[in-house]
Amino acid sequence: MKKAIWKGQVIAESEKTNVIEGNHYFPPETIKQEFFKESNTHTVCPWKGTASH
Repeated sequence: MKKAIWKGQVIAESEKTNVIEGNHYFPPETIKQEFFKESNTHTVCPWKGTASH
């Protein structure tokens, strides 16, 4: 089980994550929504494309 921990709180956990360049990406349904809010922020990666945060 992989866990993402922020300020001592588990904010996501999953048996399966996608690993890209050593970073674990959690499926959207495995994050704990109370720790996240929508944002208008976007970033662009030449090979992953545009991401919304």
